Amino acid sequence: MYSFRSKKNKVLTVPGYLFSATSCGLKAKGKLDFAMILSERPAKATACFTTNRFAAPPVEYGKKILKKSYLNAVLVNAGNANAGTGKLGYDSVIQVAKRAGLVLGVPPETVLVSSTGKIGRQLPLKKLLPSVENLKDSLSAKSSLNFAQAICTTDRWPKVHQVKVKVGGKSFHVTGIAKGAGMIEPHMATMLAYIMTDLDLNLPLMKKTFKEAVNQSFNAISVDGDQSTNDTALLMANGSSGLSLSSTQSPGFAKFREALHEVCHHLALSMIADGEGATKVVEIQVQGAKTEAQARKLAYTVARSQLVKTSFFGQDPNWGRVLAALGYAGVNFNPQKVDIYYGKIPLVQGGLPLGDKHEKQAHRLMKQGTFSVKVELHQGKGAFRLWTSDLGYEYIRINAEYST
Repeated sequence: MYSFRSKKNKVLTVPGYLFSATSCGLKAKGKLDFAMILSERPAKATACFTTNRFAAPPVEYGKKILKKSYLNAVLVNAGNANAGTGKLGYDSVIQVAKRAGLVLGVPPETVLVSSTGKIGRQLPLKKLLPSVENLKDSLSAKSSLNFAQAICTTDRWPKVHQVKVKVGGKSFHVTGIAKGAGMIEPHMATMLAYIMTDLDLNLPLMKKTFKEAVNQSFNAISVDGDQSTNDTALLMANGSSGLSLSSTQSPGFAKFREALHEVCHHLALSMIADGEGATKVVEIQVQGAKTEAQARKLAYTVARSQLVKTSFFGQDPNWGRVLAALGYAGVNFNPQKVDIYYGKIPLVQGGLPLGDKHEKQAHRLMKQGTFSVKVELHQGKGAFRLWTSDLGYEYIRINAEYST
């Protein structure tokens, strides 16, 4: 339905990286639920994690080991978030990392462990630990899709995207695999995203560029206003291409930055398109605020409004709900200067409606799978945009039955 949807049979190969997946009984019906990425050489690494105060043990462990800034492997289980599990949950992460380190012959502190799924349940180590050997034995350059499928929870499709770039006589790749469908909110979402490149990157440059890309993609989406406990976005660079970028002046840096933004942006919008029960992807633009911070606050207030989101689902151009959300956002602006557009169709100018003719045009626009809502405040130069989804019947069904 959406261009952000990954093809079911799309298999991506990434020079210098191997993938595997297995079933260890965390998901029903023998579905893939435990997966591995192995970098064939140590990879420089940087990550952005959830800012939720109730961060899960895998996140706390990841923050600790990434102070060394390189990884050999990533292990991910779905079906169990290992959140709300205390010291025992943290010790379980260490045990999984140690087993992987032993099996792979790498230091355990170079193994990142991620989890996603239900909160409040201890990891079943009797199932996970023996399965690490299975993951090692089934590693393959062509198993990226199996990895992508294994990390899904309520996702309707796996999320993958790759950009291949040529520089001189050589080429490099930027490849992303992610999961996420609900509880999507900035900093970050109920999402896991693993970005891999075969470039050799200067680490400070890598960190700065990745943070920028995350802020404009994964930190600019909202499905339901809830923030998860396990969110992780990781970038690995192992240098397999033979190309090195040491500064912003390096040949190929601009192309790398563009490719990284494209991959992150595609994965982020795929999460919105796959928002639990979502039928719409909506871009919210706020322009003319006094500051960017004010524009961000206003945009998120609109995107979080359940009344606004249900109007998107019903294809109802109810601009009054947008105005109301702007009004309670806690930002000072002049309501008599506000303009609202759905796509290019003006619905409100100077705080006043333009009538039924414009609303009928907007209704026809909203039948599309994607459209934009733009707010112009005429107060300054502050601007911000984000992407959100609609809110319909299916979202309630999925989340009402999630634990049972």
